[in-house]
Amino acid sequence: MALIVKIPGAQPIGIWDGLDSQISSYKGGEVVTLTSVALAADLSAADAAADGYLLPGSVLKRTVVTKTLADGKRPLMLADEGTAFYGTVFGKVVGGTTGRDVAGQQVGTNTANRTGKITCWDKPGLYAVTLDAVDTNASTGLTITNTSLDAGSPLYATTAGVLTPNSASSFEASLVVARFCSFESSGSLVTTQPKFVSALNAQKAGLREALIRFEIES
Repeated sequence: MALIVKIPGAQPIGIWDGLDSQISSYKGGEVVTLTSVALAADLSAADAAADGYLLPGSVLKRTVVTKTLADGKRPLMLADEGTAFYGTVFGKVVGGTTGRDVAGQQVGTNTANRTGKITCWDKPGLYAVTLDAVDTNASTGLTITNTSLDAGSPLYATTAGVLTPNSASSFEASLVVARFCSFESSGSLVTTQPKFVSALNAQKAGLREALIRFEIES
């Protein structure tokens, strides 16, 4: 659903193209890293395609962001993207790269649907991740039903870039990437039901998120 920026660590990085096979599946809040692809094997915006070549052997390659993690991969960052309920009004993208939802309202700051790039937060800070974008195992995952979770509990990342408190699921043995802080709802003190405010806000009803402190530095 979304990464919700609370108290970020300086500016995000938004220069790298996203891997085509993953670009439409980001929910926001995944742990990501860098990899490279053959130059002609992946679509990109003009500025990404015309710069940043690598030359391993005789094959030109280009750097891309991936949420597929492997032991030792660095840097680690949080993906600030999503295609459903994402952005400043939590609209929903329908169709291609127009960046508008079915009602014609602007979705927000989703760079993936405009340029194919993934905006990444690489500095330590406080961030919230909606609960559909984390490990959802009821007893061991980042869920409100996991009774072993406490404030300050270490969080790890799976090979798919999903945050989890289960160290056995970590892509790299015992590597702590974040700390759990709390579960939150919308944070609003307004008691008016969202559906009475606007049709778009009705989509926010029941939103829950996990507040985390991202720790890994690039």
